[in-house]
Amino acid sequence: MVAVLAGCAGLAGKPEDRVRERAQARWDALLKDDLKGAYEYLSPGSRAVMDFKSYEASVRKGFWKAATVDSVTCPTAQRCEVTETIDYEFNGRRTRSPLTETWIEEGGNWWLVRK
Repeated sequence: MVAVLAGCAGLAGKPEDRVRERAQARWDALLKDDLKGAYEYLSPGSRAVMDFKSYEASVRKGFWKAATVDSVTCPTAQRCEVTETIDYEFNGRRTRSPLTETWIEEGGNWWLVRK
């Protein structure tokens, strides 16, 4: 039984890997203007206080030009900090900035906490 549980734990991977994958997938959705897809990565608590129409109104389509997850650090088993580099267009110029997001584990999955 212990061997089976160890095998299942290995399939799940490290939290950092799973969070990196989900954070990049969310940014990929935003880059494609797939706001519905990006919205689905918000934590259940974030979605409880912000419906999709409000989220959609808060996002500027076409604003982001590129996004890369640089690092993921998980100070606890249920919370990770994701550092990213975001490229966007501002006043007709492409700009690059760092960004840090918080992701939490809830219900067996990882979710972005919207501030």
